[in-house]
Amino acid sequence: MKKIARWPALSLILISLAVGSAFSQTAPARRGTVERIKVHGKALEGNLEGDSPDRDVSVYLPPSYKTDSKRRYPVVYFLHGFTDSDDKWYGFTKHWINLPEVVDQALADPNLREMILVTPNAFTRYQGSMYSNSVTTGNWEEYVAKELVGYIDSHYRTLARPESRGLAGHSMGGYGSMRIGQKYPDIFSSVYLLSPCCLTPNMNAPQNPAAMAKLEAVKTPEDIEKADFMTKAAFASAAAWSPNPSNGPFFLDLPVKDGQPQPMVTAKWAANAPLAAIDQNIGNLRKLHAIAFDAGDRDAGIAASIKVLDRVLNEYRVQHTYEEYEGDHINRIADRISRKMLQFFTQHLAAEPKRK
Repeated sequence: MKKIARWPALSLILISLAVGSAFSQTAPARRGTVERIKVHGKALEGNLEGDSPDRDVSVYLPPSYKTDSKRRYPVVYFLHGFTDSDDKWYGFTKHWINLPEVVDQALADPNLREMILVTPNAFTRYQGSMYSNSVTTGNWEEYVAKELVGYIDSHYRTLARPESRGLAGHSMGGYGSMRIGQKYPDIFSSVYLLSPCCLTPNMNAPQNPAAMAKLEAVKTPEDIEKADFMTKAAFASAAAWSPNPSNGPFFLDLPVKDGQPQPMVTAKWAANAPLAAIDQNIGNLRKLHAIAFDAGDRDAGIAASIKVLDRVLNEYRVQHTYEEYEGDHINRIADRISRKMLQFFTQHLAAEPKRK
């Protein structure tokens, strides 16, 4: 009797598991939506590169945004890297990462908070703005921290307060997040840097005669298009950090001229390194609610620079989280966003209280 009695119960369990399995395989995943909009930047008007001040901006809206019309959300402003663009990160152009897919998959974890993500297109004539203020590139700091934030708050259901705004980025975007974050703690409360470039002085400067010769060989915009990565990075850095409105056609000063290093230009570049200016910004960094940064151990120069950042913040007793993991500049970024960055902002960004 006992053996017979077990079979119906076991059958019900097996049927339930089979139905549950079938449902999990066929039930549609909860997905967010992506909008690509234009946001005009008054701070970008008249830039000498000739880039449009009407910038493409990709916006990720979480799954409940379209169905819960009264809910407001925290926002993470995510800055892309050099030679990248928002359309590459948001799936409009095939790339090594698809940020909306990463976020959708991560949100399967019920402990993660839904949030809006916003990424402006910072691809410029020199393939990256460095998120810096310059007559040549335009005033990107002001555009991101003030104009873009103001537009998003006025057009989307955001929690329009610093404690609900985060700033993050990869590579050049990590640099931009550090640069802007340590200047605008009244706008952003939490900052996450993914493999941030250019923290230490002159990381993009040519280091040998061959590299200097490549810079001086560039005479036309077409030459930049054909140049190697580091030559392009040097031109972008010069446009952002050593602009010269009298030096056409590129309107910048390079750190080399006639084969000779230019100490004044090099000094300007060094002054734009966040670690060079960090002592003057410690007060602002203390105002941030949370700071985190990481890099792969095979991303040697960047891994070394965030060790310095960790040391300096420790010396000033500024709370932060630092991690070096197994990886290079891009191969673990999706995983870091999913498992680290989104958890960081879930923990540190203030959300809307649940309605009764």
